[in-house]
Amino acid sequence: MNAESNQSLSRRDALRLIAGSTAVMMCSQRMDASANPITRPIPRSGEPLPVIGLGTWQTFDAGSSQSARAALEEVLQTFVALGGKLIDSSPMYGTSEDVAGDLTAKLALRDKLFVATKVWTSGKASGVAQMRESMKKLRVKKLDLMQVHNLVDADAHLDTLAGWKRDGLVRYIGITHWTAGALSEVMSYMRRYEIDFVQINYSIREREAEKALLPLASDRKIAVIANRPFATGDLFSRTRGKALPELAKEIECDSWAQLFLKFIVSHPSITCAIPATSKVTHMRDNMKAGFGRLPDQKLRERIAASV
Repeated sequence: MNAESNQSLSRRDALRLIAGSTAVMMCSQRMDASANPITRPIPRSGEPLPVIGLGTWQTFDAGSSQSARAALEEVLQTFVALGGKLIDSSPMYGTSEDVAGDLTAKLALRDKLFVATKVWTSGKASGVAQMRESMKKLRVKKLDLMQVHNLVDADAHLDTLAGWKRDGLVRYIGITHWTAGALSEVMSYMRRYEIDFVQINYSIREREAEKALLPLASDRKIAVIANRPFATGDLFSRTRGKALPELAKEIECDSWAQLFLKFIVSHPSITCAIPATSKVTHMRDNMKAGFGRLPDQKLRERIAASV
């Protein structure tokens, strides 16, 4: 979960330090033409997922605005063209599910996407109704991933989802949260239920999950989606005006965003990071983090120290 509106100014500043739009376009062409994106297998199935996904919090809440939808259409096209697959939404995110569903249908991209959303309500019957409405909005007959958002009435919804998975309405099920204070409760559900995915906050600034949750995910064969990859824009505020460290060249990064994302997805327990954006330049910048070399543990610590 990351706030594009809070980071747009600082992100703009960061991008000015590296290149103009022409250079970014050339970079995306090189990614597309000469390399394959880095993928990680979903532990329970072995299905590969590209390590950079797409969040929709705030950014896809475009309502009926045609200009905003046109920009998002280009973002979604770019995401898929550069190897992206997992797109994550929620009923909590305003009109994001509607917009994502409409654009996916318009661009005929359903077969190229891994569509994930969440249930965010109390009560078993209310959960069933909301999940069916989400499927309708997203224009899908079968969801790739349904998650219980912030553990709201998780026991009731996980019971429902176990049945939905058996019946073929969802392929994978999971739980989510966005604060370090909830990690213990998240881990309790990871131990008690046969879930396929967990989505938590993880970044250079928010490394609490490394202590126990990520090892548990590895032991339980649970895929991990990292939300808040830029710490809600705080990382850009901390690095605004700072030159990219020389170590970035060792892993083919030419922006802070790429460095932040490569730090995240280089952890062996992380399956995918989901930065959110409504800007094509940011989309191309983010996607480059899914190509080339990743840092080893020693370089990860050097990256963290640089921030």
